[in-house]
Formats: sequence, structure tokens, C-alpha cells
Amino acid sequence: MSAPNLKVTIAGIEFANPILTASGTFGYGEEFNEFIDLSRLGGIVTKSITRYERMGHPPPRTAETASGMLNAIGLANVGVDIYIEEKLPFLRNLGCRIIVNVAGFEIEDYLYVIDKLNGHPEIDMIELNISCPNVKGDGLEFSSNPEIAYDCVHKVKQVCDFPLMPKLSPNVSDIKVIAKACEEAGADALSMINTLFGMAIDPFTRKVRLSNIVGGLSGPAIKPTALAAVYKAAAVVKIPIIGIGGIMDYRDVIEFLLAGATAVQFGTANFIQPDCTIKAIDNLYKYLLENSIEDINDLIGKVITT
Repeated sequence: MSAPNLKVTIAGIEFANPILTASGTFGYGEEFNEFIDLSRLGGIVTKSITRYERMGHPPPRTAETASGMLNAIGLANVGVDIYIEEKLPFLRNLGCRIIVNVAGFEIEDYLYVIDKLNGHPEIDMIELNISCPNVKGDGLEFSSNPEIAYDCVHKVKQVCDFPLMPKLSPNVSDIKVIAKACEEAGADALSMINTLFGMAIDPFTRKVRLSNIVGGLSGPAIKPTALAAVYKAAAVVKIPIIGIGGIMDYRDVIEFLLAGATAVQFGTANFIQPDCTIKAIDNLYKYLLENSIEDINDLIGKVITT
């Protein structure tokens, strides 16, 4: 058997492997440079970028939960101008794909940021954050209503020079309807899922553990929900899906591929084990060898349900 192929293609872009990092868990990439060889990753999704710099919520902004964590960072980021000036240069020659997560509070915000990012060849794809659950007055409504999701994605697609990948929320009644609306609006891929709504209370002080009260739940606790969402969406759309939610090692990656994802993003796992992505790449290769699988794409959507 020849060396197994780990390459996958999303929206016409070839990735060295299906292992990416999730927005908000990997900074702007440079923060992890001393821990792992970034060039080995399939891609990096940088933290959300907004029109203007944001300080985010005051602390406490994170809280540990059973099998996961809560966060209410509040989209803290440097803003698109500083991002272009100070962050993009580092990402320019990493050797892996660069996906920029773009957030906004109204469609005009998305359009403004996209216009600023257009023309920068180091960017490979845009992840459109229409589903952040921990910012007051945020754009969550964009991903909770199919008509609004369609309108947002359609308008952004008209001005975006890059493949466009909306990031979907699980906090909806039927994620299939939202996924289909995004596809019909011109989305080139989907990433799913964003975090679930969650909160925590200290039973002794009676105080909430997050300054924002409600935050986003991530980690292994949400993996079954994420896996089901990917499976449901894959049944109704033809565009590639990048799976997110509770992915900790290569076995989780395989599950998401079998459910219909083409690639995955490691999120909370980066906080626990900074080299989790590299270990997953190595173990995926080993898994393919040991099971005589020549191409990782042969796993996509091959779950057995009967």
C-alpha cells in the first residue's frame, strides 16, 4: 500500500490534511508558534475580526464545567485595520491555509470588514461568524432565521473575493433549514457548530460565574450535538462541511468525517493540550495505514446507519 493521502479539498482549495484550529481558541496563530509546527496544520482559523477594536466582556470570561468550558469573551479583538497591519504578516508564509473569522452586528459590518480583507492573497477563506451566542446585541439572529441567514450570506458573497463559509449555531429549531438557506445564498462551505448557550452559578456565593451571565458551552460535552448537526446538514447540502464541537483527538475526527464532514476544527482541546492537532494528524495517518485506507476522503459520509 502506498502512503495514505490526508489531503482534502474545500471550495476548490486543497488542504494538506483535515485538521484545522477553531476561531477563538488559537489566537491569531502566533500564540501557538512556540508549541507546534504550524506548517503541519491543514489550516488556522483566526479569532473573530470586527469592524473596530473590541475590548470584550470584563472578567470573569471563562468558567470550567463538567466535560467542557463556558466562555463569554465578547468578541475581543484588535479590529480589522490592526489585524491587517500587525497580524496578517505573520500568517503570510506559514505553509498552511489561513481562514479569517469575520463577525458583525449588522450586515454593513460584515461588508466593511470583507472589503478591507479583499486583495490580501495570504487569506484563503472567510468564516462568516453569524452565530456567536455570548455577545449582547450580536448577530446570532443571522443564523437563527433562514430568511435572514440567506440575506446576510447572499449580500456578503456578492462582495467577497474568497470562498465563504458561514458558521452555524446549534441554538436553532432546525439546523438543516439554516444550512440549506446558506447554500442557496451562495455559501461555498459550512462550519458547524458554534457553542451552545450555557451558564454556571457558584452554589456557595450564589453568583454567576460569567460577567455576561450567559456564555458559550464548548468541549466534549457538546460533541454529540455537533455530530448530529453535521450529519443532518450533510443530508441536505452538497457543499463541504467543517465539523466543530468537542473534538479532542483523531477518533473524534474520524467520527465527524463519517458523519459527513470534510474537515474539522480543534477548539477547546487547544487549551488542554497545545499539540493536540499535531498528534491528531500523526494518529490519523497511522489509523489509515493500520486499516489499509489509501485516501482519507473515502471516510467522508460513510457512517453505517443500518
